[in-house]
Amino acid sequence: MRRITAVFAATALVLGLAACGSDSDESSAASPDSPLKVGVSPVPHGEILTYIKDNLAEQAGLSLEIVEFTDYVQPNRALEEKQLDANYFQTVPYLETEKQAKGYQFTALSPVHIEPLGLYSKKFETVAELPERAVVAIPNDPTNSGRALNLLAQHGIITLNEGAGTSATQRDIAQNPKQLQFRELEAAQLPRSLDDTDASVINGNYAIESGLKPSTDSLALEKPENNPNANLVVVRDGDQDAPRVVKLEELLHSAEVKKFIEDKYQGSVLPAF
Repeated sequence: MRRITAVFAATALVLGLAACGSDSDESSAASPDSPLKVGVSPVPHGEILTYIKDNLAEQAGLSLEIVEFTDYVQPNRALEEKQLDANYFQTVPYLETEKQAKGYQFTALSPVHIEPLGLYSKKFETVAELPERAVVAIPNDPTNSGRALNLLAQHGIITLNEGAGTSATQRDIAQNPKQLQFRELEAAQLPRSLDDTDASVINGNYAIESGLKPSTDSLALEKPENNPNANLVVVRDGDQDAPRVVKLEELLHSAEVKKFIEDKYQGSVLPAF
């Protein structure tokens, strides 16, 4: 029931039914008298913020309202429309793609955690077992599809053209020895695709939410070293110095939160601070 209520709340926000309407010119992030409203993916972002709300926020004088979203599109739209004060679900490369495509005037704050992207399968236990012309699903948004192709390249499954970088597309595949057949799907759909594919590259939050443990269940896992894809809080330009935002950032980067991430996720989510 909690999850249904949260999803309904997120939908209501996008439809403009929330009390904080988009026609307000004054940023609510600076208001000290109301909860800081933060849009999140349920896992692990919502769990991390819930830990802060239940254990750290009151003593720090911070009131939080956590709003869950089940995709990667609505949280930025709701932030732009001032139905949220901040969101916590995305990486800097994804944010930059969104800003270029939609003109968002947002500021990314400090990295909080990394959710390693992983290759999963219900049919095979190792990368070597993938057959010729295996069907592999990858995310369909430009940022995460590039991450997926780089993951496969890191593990020798394909090779990419020199200089393809994090924005690689299927056109940048230089060698595909097994002639893998790629299927692009919305990131949230990838866990369910495992019944219909030979393997799927799944974002860490959706993997954990579906009961997968990246550190042990993946055939291949993104490396945390020098990884640009840390998740972080994003606010509208100008709100980064609002006292309540600064306070949230302090709590998110506290020793208590670092220990919570390490203890709860056991390597499936990694602190980035």
